[in-house]
Amino acid sequence: MRLKFTKMHGLGNDFVMVDAITQRVKLSTEKIRAIGDRHTGIGCDQLLVVEAPRNPDVDFRYRIYNADGSEVENCGNGARCFARFVHERRLTSKDKILVETAGGILELNVQERDQVSVDMGAPILEPQQVPFDADIQAETYPLEVDGEVYTVGAVSMGNPHAVLLVEDVDSAPVTTLGAAIEHHPRFPQKVNVGFLQVLDRGSARLRVFERGVGETRACGTGACAAMVSARLRGLVDEEVNITLPGGSLTIRWPGPGEPVTMTGPATAVYHGQIVI
Repeated sequence: MRLKFTKMHGLGNDFVMVDAITQRVKLSTEKIRAIGDRHTGIGCDQLLVVEAPRNPDVDFRYRIYNADGSEVENCGNGARCFARFVHERRLTSKDKILVETAGGILELNVQERDQVSVDMGAPILEPQQVPFDADIQAETYPLEVDGEVYTVGAVSMGNPHAVLLVEDVDSAPVTTLGAAIEHHPRFPQKVNVGFLQVLDRGSARLRVFERGVGETRACGTGACAAMVSARLRGLVDEEVNITLPGGSLTIRWPGPGEPVTMTGPATAVYHGQIVI
C-alpha cells in the first residue's frame, strides 16, 4: 500500500497526518509501529488519521494512535495540526471546524500566523470518569509510588492526566517517576503525567510523560490538565502561558463547568509517500 502523508508538529510534538477521505487507508498495529519508528520509518509521537464524520453535525472525524500502535482519545497538539492539515489540503475552507474524536467533539478555529485555537471542552474531574480510583472528588489526591507518597491532581481532557507540582521541572524525575505513575493501578487506563512548575499567577513551566510514548516536547491536553489542576489549587488566574520544552501555549479556563481554550502553533514540515 502506498500511503500519502504529511509530517507536522505542534511545539515539537510531531505527527504523521494521513488523509483517509481521498485515499484508502488500512493500518494494523504493526504498520502504525513501523511508520512511527524513528530509525526505519517516518518517525512520530502519534499518527493521526482523518476520516469522514459519523455524526452529521460535524465536519470530520479523526483517530489518534501512539507510536506503539495504541489508540487514544484526544491530543491537543494533534488537534491544532489536524485543523491546519484539513485547511491546507483543501478538505475544507472553514476557519471554524467541528471534529469528532474518541474523546468527544472539538471546536477548532484556524487563525493567522499558523495559530489554532481549540475549544477542548470542560475538564472531567469526577474520579471514576477520569478514570482514577478514589472514593470522592478532591482537588488533589495522595498517590503512593515505590514507597513514596506524592500529591497529584487527576483530570481528564478526554484522556487521563496526573499532575504533580515540582519546584524545578529541569530536575524533575520525569522519565522514572512518569513511567511508574503511567502504569499505576489506580489509573486503570494508564495515565499521562505532567510535572508542573508554577512561576506566577499567569505563567508556568511543564514537562509531560505521555502514556505509550514517553516524554514529549509538548502535550496540549497535558497543558490544559496542568492549568486546570493549578487553578483548582488556587495557584493561577484564568489565563496562563505554559512553556513546554518545545514552546509555549496559552491556556484559558474560567472555572468548573466551563470549557478550556488552548491556543498555539501548528506547523507542516513536509509531504511524502511511504510504501507499507
